[in-house]
Amino acid sequence: MTPPTAQVQLGIIGRMHALFTEQGIDYWLFGGWAVDFHAGRVTREHADIDVAVWAADWRRIQVLLEESGWQHAPAPGEDGYTGYERAGSRLELAFLARDADGIIHTPLVDGRGDWPAGSFRDDEREVNGVVARVVGLTSLIEDKSGPRDDPVSAAKDHADIALLTSLPTERD
Repeated sequence: MTPPTAQVQLGIIGRMHALFTEQGIDYWLFGGWAVDFHAGRVTREHADIDVAVWAADWRRIQVLLEESGWQHAPAPGEDGYTGYERAGSRLELAFLARDADGIIHTPLVDGRGDWPAGSFRDDEREVNGVVARVVGLTSLIEDKSGPRDDPVSAAKDHADIALLTSLPTERD
């Protein structure tokens, strides 16, 4: 059985997928929800929904979210991302850009945050009838393998890596 909060978040992901697809906006789930979509099931509760989008689409996304009742709720010290909240749910948007060499990164105030190669394809996965675009499995494992200062986040990442590495490898 899917926990209630996860059910609400799955509904949000489904509506976001429909809206962004209808509007021609590329997006990719990453983080914990990407783990669940690769696994094909809800594995745990999630504090938020992490979504990567092209920085060039942010203004369009901002209008769509606000028209849907989301409020901009930036976190202190944001850099390369921003947050939105609605009815107790949080959506984190990470911004993407492509450099002259075609490498995708998140523009930061003092540089950039590179994403693993193969992160952004057209992969769609399903959980409980909800379809979403997700970052690639290999790049998700690489991201989850990074060092974490917070022991709780490190423990979640360790569990996510164990699950992800047990899954069949992705198709090329």
